[in-house]
Amino acid sequence: MTITAQDVNKLRQETGAGMMDCKKALTEANGDFDEAIIILRKKGQKISANRADRETTEGAVFIHINEHANTGLIFSLGCETDFVGKNEGFLSLGKTILETAVAHSPADTEALNAAPAADGRAISEHIIDFVGKIGEKIEVVRYQHIEADKVFSYVHSNNKLGVLIGLNGVGNTDLTELGKDLAMQIASMKPIAVDKDGVDASVVEREIEIGKDQARQEGKPEAMLEKIALGKLNKFYQDNTLLGQQFVKDGSLTIQQLIAKSGENITVPAFYRISLG
Repeated sequence: MTITAQDVNKLRQETGAGMMDCKKALTEANGDFDEAIIILRKKGQKISANRADRETTEGAVFIHINEHANTGLIFSLGCETDFVGKNEGFLSLGKTILETAVAHSPADTEALNAAPAADGRAISEHIIDFVGKIGEKIEVVRYQHIEADKVFSYVHSNNKLGVLIGLNGVGNTDLTELGKDLAMQIASMKPIAVDKDGVDASVVEREIEIGKDQARQEGKPEAMLEKIALGKLNKFYQDNTLLGQQFVKDGSLTIQQLIAKSGENITVPAFYRISLG
């Protein structure tokens, strides 16, 4: 049967796929519009399978904080190239995922991928459809959410780095400036936990072994290695946990001291730093 330009354009408007892809799909489907949509979606699935081992180092970070500023979510949508990461369709897909996350509050990345968007189709289906259009691997790389008395955020200008941090014990105090400072501190200094209690046991074990090896290479007595390693571990905590770090805007203060100046009951229940590249 004859495939008209109007047919191709209608399928393109429905799916967002390229003109040639739409024409090929309609030809293969013998003009059956619904079958052509299925063919295009299968194309996306095939591309996804073929590119599953590709790295998604480009893309964008998306953040949402609710109107009461007591819940927030953050996720990164990854792709293979910077060109696609700036594509209007890619950013529109990110917006769809964000709206879906806000609507359903999924518990984790798997739940987010399974969550239904406004059209009823799962986010994973929307991603596969877009993969079929652009021919690159697309994925939600990481997703997190926070509930706290107040939630603050920071997104770097290139949209490839974002921070979400919660504060408790806030009361009626306006902590906008503190929240901004803490979010930017996390963005620049990359702490791995709020304090030493949040550092993974495997990391602690690794740092102790590194400390022992360094001391051993320096010729220190075997009996002193444990004590020296623990001293180095404390320095590791100072450099790599948020509360232990020096404030980048005032080196005379640690972050713990900075927070204490704003209120003795203020705590940081959690933070997330998500970056691409």
